[in-house]
Amino acid sequence: MNAIRAICVYCASSTRVDAVYLDAADDLGLRMGRAKVELIYGGASIGLMGAVARGVHKEGGRVVGVLPKFFMKKGIKYDEADELIVTRDMRERKATMDERADAFVVLPGGVGTLEEAMEIFSMVQLGLTHKPLVFINTAGFYDSLFAHFAKMVELNFAKEETMEMFALVQTPEQAMGFLESFSPPELPSKWF
Repeated sequence: MNAIRAICVYCASSTRVDAVYLDAADDLGLRMGRAKVELIYGGASIGLMGAVARGVHKEGGRVVGVLPKFFMKKGIKYDEADELIVTRDMRERKATMDERADAFVVLPGGVGTLEEAMEIFSMVQLGLTHKPLVFINTAGFYDSLFAHFAKMVELNFAKEETMEMFALVQTPEQAMGFLESFSPPELPSKWF
């Protein structure tokens, strides 16, 4: 994959989600492993996080987990990680993940996943990063979020070009294809 050597994946740690989401996470991991693209992620062994990490490892790829210190007590870390970085807090965790990654992929997830993705989205909008951001809309998971983004544009809370600052795809295969051919778009100032 062109200049993309490491992808940060944001996703759920929930173990109660439907298998369709776990399968997509595994598929993404397998594809990353085959492409020899390093996984940078939240370091957990559970939920979609564990599925993507195991997928990468099944294909001989490298996994870097980034966990805040207080998560170490919860017994959820992925012990098989090739590298495990323990940070002081969530802010340092996100900064470390951003620094180590060449691109960001967002699988379905909860509040933490959205918070992480929105921070990167905001950085793209402000021109603070030119790294690609891709949402994988497994089983229509992000339909309502993207309808809300469209509403923000319609009501002039954001410019039309905001919708060009990320990719929305349906499958891990499409996400990897997008990243393979990515070149940063020319984006105007955030302000009207």
